Amino acid sequence: MYCSIIPPYLLRRLAAQHEPRLYAVARAAKEALLHVRSIQATRALPLPHVPSGLRQLQPGPPNRTVYDARTSESLPGQVVRKEGEPVTGDSSADEAYDGLGHTHRLYAEAFGRNSIDGQGLPLDATVHFGKLYDNAFWDGHQMVFGDGDGEIFQRFTRSLSVIGHELAHGVTQHSAGLVYRNQAGAINESLSDVFGALVEQYVARQPASEASWLIGEGLFTEQVQGAALRSLKAPGTAYDDDVLGKDPQPDSMDSYVRTSADNGGVHINSGIPNRAFYLVASTLGGNAWETPGRIWYDTLTGGSLPPNATFTKFAKATAASASELYGTGSPEHDAVRKAWETVKVKL
Repeated sequence: MYCSIIPPYLLRRLAAQHEPRLYAVARAAKEALLHVRSIQATRALPLPHVPSGLRQLQPGPPNRTVYDARTSESLPGQVVRKEGEPVTGDSSADEAYDGLGHTHRLYAEAFGRNSIDGQGLPLDATVHFGKLYDNAFWDGHQMVFGDGDGEIFQRFTRSLSVIGHELAHGVTQHSAGLVYRNQAGAINESLSDVFGALVEQYVARQPASEASWLIGEGLFTEQVQGAALRSLKAPGTAYDDDVLGKDPQPDSMDSYVRTSADNGGVHINSGIPNRAFYLVASTLGGNAWETPGRIWYDTLTGGSLPPNATFTKFAKATAASASELYGTGSPEHDAVRKAWETVKVKL
């Protein structure tokens, strides 16, 4: 399984730039796009998932190892920091180490999950992957971070929501095993955005009303007109830039994008379930990792989602989780149903 944070449509946009100041950016985007395409076929296959009856181990401490690829594309690279060792002074390595720990802590403390697979999976990450590499990705086994091109993107370890997002793909891989195509793929992407946002909020002890609800905040350089890659609160508003174009995410089924690109629009249409989660969190108030996060987490790991789940099936599953956890007709159950109605997904 390979899942990257930068959508192919953004890389294609950058790869098509012809201004002299953007030559290096275009070249970096082309190389990143070729890397994505080289393994695109494997992303659409059903993922092996953990049977719902498998007992999860009690959470233990994280077991982190950070490697340095030294601008090569060979993984994992040279070990630069292991669990319990002091800071290295390399911002990328130390941010990756901290981000792995923060994500592990959210799942352990909020959901009782023992690492990404529920069985204490060691958390590995490689930094300084490739030359000016414009992406970060989960390859099915570990996290990998590029340094960015310096013109559009900064180093990819800067954003905790990116780290949380990519590791959440591992949780999905080891639970529901959602296919990475069409609506199932958009749900897969949305779940990663949701838990990426929750990691940031959990670390900051930030209630839903104070959160930015942005994914990838801090990745863009000052030359980009945009706040982040995506917004759960207001899909379609994260950026509006001469080079990158405008954020294409829809916020309801009224503007659902039908396309064969990007595995059927997995990074675009994820805006619809993203906004549904935000609406639940904003309606219920308080900390989003508590009630809304528990509903979404139980839906993901409870064994009821088929690998090819549609938005409707996912919506029904979240409503069922809310009913089971808090009761049919409860404020929590009503908030979930109302959120899906607002984004025009039928229950």
